[in-house]
Amino acid sequence: MPTLRLHNSLTRTLEPFRPRDPARVTFYSCGPTVYDDAHIGNFRSFLAADVLRRWIESPLCTLETRDGSEHRGSREVVHVMNITDVGHMTDDDAADGGGQDKMDAARERLAQAKKAGTLPPGVDIDPGDPLAIARFYEARFREDAEKLGLKVAIDAKRDPSRMPRATDNVRGMIAVIEMLIAKGHAYVVGSPGARVVYFRVKSFPGYGRLSGNTLTELRSGAGGRVDAGNQAQKEHPADFLLWKEDASHLMKWDSPWGAGYPGWHIECTVMSAARLLSRDAGALSPEALRTLVVPDAEAIIDLHSGGEDNIFPHHECEIAQTCCAFNAAPDHAPYAACWFHPRFLMVEGEKMSKSKGNFYTARDLFAKGHEPAAVRLALIGTHYRANANFTEQGLKDAARMVERWRRARIEIARRSFGWTNKDPRAMMAFVHHRIKECMSDDLNIAGAIGIVNEAVNSFLAIDCDESRIRNWTDDETIEQLKMIPMGGSAQGWAGFDFFHTIEPVLGVLDLPRLKTQASTLGVYLPGVTPSPEIEDLLTQRRDARAAKDWPRADQIRERLTSLGLAVKDRPDGTVEVRPA
Repeated sequence: MPTLRLHNSLTRTLEPFRPRDPARVTFYSCGPTVYDDAHIGNFRSFLAADVLRRWIESPLCTLETRDGSEHRGSREVVHVMNITDVGHMTDDDAADGGGQDKMDAARERLAQAKKAGTLPPGVDIDPGDPLAIARFYEARFREDAEKLGLKVAIDAKRDPSRMPRATDNVRGMIAVIEMLIAKGHAYVVGSPGARVVYFRVKSFPGYGRLSGNTLTELRSGAGGRVDAGNQAQKEHPADFLLWKEDASHLMKWDSPWGAGYPGWHIECTVMSAARLLSRDAGALSPEALRTLVVPDAEAIIDLHSGGEDNIFPHHECEIAQTCCAFNAAPDHAPYAACWFHPRFLMVEGEKMSKSKGNFYTARDLFAKGHEPAAVRLALIGTHYRANANFTEQGLKDAARMVERWRRARIEIARRSFGWTNKDPRAMMAFVHHRIKECMSDDLNIAGAIGIVNEAVNSFLAIDCDESRIRNWTDDETIEQLKMIPMGGSAQGWAGFDFFHTIEPVLGVLDLPRLKTQASTLGVYLPGVTPSPEIEDLLTQRRDARAAKDWPRADQIRERLTSLGLAVKDRPDGTVEVRPA
């Protein structure tokens, strides 16, 4: 049976994914900085990690163990995603920080919105309170993430340690920085009032393995990362910020190096190690972190994900400081056994930009009437290592596919009791095997989606004894389906089982649906926005049908079809309008 193989950004090769404990996989994802709403590019990366987590959890997934055997069956994925709610700088990707405080930028934006009366209804926020700003955007992110089926966000409602906040882990960051100083991997410069703690990159020979950057290149300040004004007090231009004493910063904490704030990179080191190295629910304390030692050059966690823009400097710096803090032999330690980096998202063939009008947050799309299932499918449907192109047409196609799957799942479940000339269990096994081949091949979800569509056609084409079909309503059918155990063996359900098994990986069919919009003429399903033209055509069609002018009614239906719409007459006299 095929075992999961992933492209590891650290080794730049496609290799078997071999977690330390295949029954309990540890996974850390870099999460949002909550000073604004997350855009669909952010969510593309988060959802790619979510699909990977769902596949590892799937009973279809087989992992290769370190001794070369296979691990099948149920397994737990302990998945953690941080919430960065410390007010970092707009130039955090520079070695020395700089730019504007992100929370200050959010404060200005919210103050202007409050003055203009454009805050969302029911929102009353003090723009001068950075924690209130962070909590406001954090709540919106969690809401969007849950709508899109992000399992780590759903986990966090039960176990808050699955989505730790940076502000709750500052004591741990201070403890780890003290460890790095004591071990010679970090140093303090500056006089009281302007002290800075830097990581000493020359103390970690492996610095640059992930990104391919060399210390020679970084010495020259490649990419404008290095602030010449800070070089006099640094040992090497690439030495990066761990702590900065700054009394003017909006969010600051007392430390041995004065009141200030942590560097961007140190957060993830602490939040990943504190939670994922704890065998119990909850995180390790700062005191426990001080005594933590991982043997030799072992990977500390199994998986680490983030957008490709995180590779350098963020993940490169994470590897250096984490291995130097916790590994007994840090020089060749990888921090994570496998590094997973989805690529950028384009919109209508161009880079997302507010000035171009193609910059969308998830809630922008929800407000336009696009349901979360369609947005999710549109964002996960392209291979994670390809630059995806998000388009309005692609979103409509995703909405149609989701609706077709919903109808097919119900229809197959009803009809499967009457199948007469096919053993559906053999078909199901074949479909499962093909899906497994795709998903085990570096998470080829596009191939898996194609197989699902082929399977739908095959199952719906099976001859059926009409007398044995279950005449359940849609709601009754869904309730019946919920009672089937995973991998249910009853022949009547076998044809449905491929949906029952692949849906937890795709995560689209059971997402909450947006409310339909109704007028006096039509009931508009998600993905269709009413317009005067559509309403006028529906009026003309209603009048033509009333006059029994069937050719004219057919012409109007064809016109609606040309607009990408399908209409269905309902018993109550209205018309159901959905994407064609």
